[in-house]
Amino acid sequence: MALSEQDRADFVGGYTRAVINAWSNDEFSALLESDPKAALTEAGIAIPDGATVRVDRRDPEPERGGDSSLEQQVELYEAGQTSGTYVFLIPSTPQVNTEELSEEELAGVSGGDSCCCCPCCCCT
Repeated sequence: MALSEQDRADFVGGYTRAVINAWSNDEFSALLESDPKAALTEAGIAIPDGATVRVDRRDPEPERGGDSSLEQQVELYEAGQTSGTYVFLIPSTPQVNTEELSEEELAGVSGGDSCCCCPCCCCT
């Protein structure tokens, strides 16, 4: 059953909150594991009474293209409305490279030696 535009927007907002909370809040992440229905409801996702909820912490299938994780999740949610079994893909927390940049790399990021986009007295 396809979601209306408003229902889709509401679902996407709740799903986004659930993913961000799973990445940044240990208590929410633990609740997601122990009681996924309560955690997802807390994030703003409507789960009908009597529905089964399963959380899949694997990353989405990359071969599905650009915005695959979101489209894949919307399809799973729509399928859950028919079957009564909801599967939620909560990707693993992205890893951020925290190694320090050299001064040369920082200069390149900031635009190098020039102060503006055109040659002038302060850039030469």
